[in-house]
Amino acid sequence: MLSSCILKTKKNEDKEPAWTIDFLDDFDSFNTDNWQDQLLWVNNETQCYVPDAAYNTREISEGTIKLRVVRIDSAIHCGNLDKQGNQHPPSAYVASRICTKNKHEFIKGRWTARLKLHTNGQPSQFPAWWILGAQNDEVPVQEADENVCWPKTGSGEIDIFEHHGDHMKDAFTAGAIVNTGICDKGDWWSKRKNIETSLSEYHEYSVEWENSDLVYRVDGVEVYRNIGEGDKYPEPMFAILNYAKITESEMQGSWTMEVDWVRHESYGIQ
Repeated sequence: MLSSCILKTKKNEDKEPAWTIDFLDDFDSFNTDNWQDQLLWVNNETQCYVPDAAYNTREISEGTIKLRVVRIDSAIHCGNLDKQGNQHPPSAYVASRICTKNKHEFIKGRWTARLKLHTNGQPSQFPAWWILGAQNDEVPVQEADENVCWPKTGSGEIDIFEHHGDHMKDAFTAGAIVNTGICDKGDWWSKRKNIETSLSEYHEYSVEWENSDLVYRVDGVEVYRNIGEGDKYPEPMFAILNYAKITESEMQGSWTMEVDWVRHESYGIQ
């Protein structure tokens, strides 16, 4: 289990810049001061996000959080709405999506999560660990300035870990989504990379602002870099963990993303 600490260095008895942990959740419980459910319909997802850990879609045990897609006995009414206000059709698949929106939001720095997947090698799944600009206009809208459409500045997206089960096996995608200046018309592909990894084992997945770059690491080792993209995300950003189902294909049992901890660090003189 990770413990909170402050890393400091000295040179000639003078303080130098250092990383400071300013947010850490190691999931001994579901802390509502840190997270809230986010119930919305995006990317033509075929599952319904449900609140309050319904249908065992969210579980805290043994110091980790398990987020799941679960197949239930029959389709249920789904209250998730898309960006145009259309209601998700009834679904027999339910899932969990949580975020730190309006609870913990940070400008730049470094976001990291330690996680693994329990997938049974099945396709159609779409688990993700990512960050989004705090002025995003999607639900829940709780503050007056949450009026910027994705992916414009204020509502920008950076994907730290995203697994497309229909297109890859032991790999994930990381990278920035480019702001094209048009609502809901981001460039998904030009600043992203597929990276091989062992999904069923724990790894630390992070993104860090390094000068003007965005640097992506697995277990502290750089695996990708968005050169010059960091300055395009000046806004506070919040974290999201979710597990989605993205096609109509059948699934067996449930899928699980198990997260040991999530943290944000800032860099500066202490």
